[in-house]
Amino acid sequence: MSGGPAAVSFLTNIAKAAAGLGAAASLLSASLYTVDGGERAVVFDRFRGVLPETVGEGTHFIVPWLQKPYIFDIRTRPHNFSSNSGTKDLQMVNLTLRLLSRPDVVNLSTIFTSLGLEYDDKVLPSIGNEVLKAVVAQFNADQLLTDRPHVSALVRDSLIKRAREFNIILDDVAITHLSYGADFSQAVEKKQVAQQEAERSKFLVAKAEQERRAAIVRAEGESESARLISEATAIAGTGLIELRRIEAAKEIAAELARSPNVAYIPSGDNGKMLLGLNAAGFGGR
Repeated sequence: MSGGPAAVSFLTNIAKAAAGLGAAASLLSASLYTVDGGERAVVFDRFRGVLPETVGEGTHFIVPWLQKPYIFDIRTRPHNFSSNSGTKDLQMVNLTLRLLSRPDVVNLSTIFTSLGLEYDDKVLPSIGNEVLKAVVAQFNADQLLTDRPHVSALVRDSLIKRAREFNIILDDVAITHLSYGADFSQAVEKKQVAQQEAERSKFLVAKAEQERRAAIVRAEGESESARLISEATAIAGTGLIELRRIEAAKEIAAELARSPNVAYIPSGDNGKMLLGLNAAGFGGR
């Protein structure tokens, strides 16, 4: 019986020790926080507010209940948004902008105080639309295509400057898409077709001019050739012409001789005799 109270007392002491250990473990867990790679932390203190120091990677101590850490991702992150803006000649154009941004680590406490953890979603779409509208309004619609590198440079420089005012660093700014309204697109297409037709007409005119010049040159050559032949004939006589005529006749006779469908009938009485025989033969049949 005496062992009963002792056992109860022992178990009570164990329970108290376990409770103490549990409380100590909970307190220790609440007193520690970890900042992973690519992250930084700012600490909010209930008495002093947001502490100005930025906490780096690793495991750190805080005072439970009195202090609370807020973790920032400081790696570069992409953001895309579109803006429908008006050009200098009052045409509407739709642009898509891509940004690569990250917070200024030195000023994380200022970012947290003024903007919070979602600083980029609050700032970047607003200043992006503002800068796009301001830059696009300086150009005509066709200049956005012909001067696209200049437009992109203006947008990039203006956005980087505006983002620095909010302690945001932009690593890259690029216009990824540009499109016009349906009416302007049709007008551009018709203009391109008209330009192509004009170029085709110029080609046809140039071709006709070249053909006309070639015909003149051929005619002049033939006229000069006829003049030279006439002068040569007047000086040397028609012997060369007769020789060419005989050569042509010989060529024609040679071609006819090779044809099986051509028959030769002698001239004079022999030919008449052959014709008579043929006629008699046909009559006999």
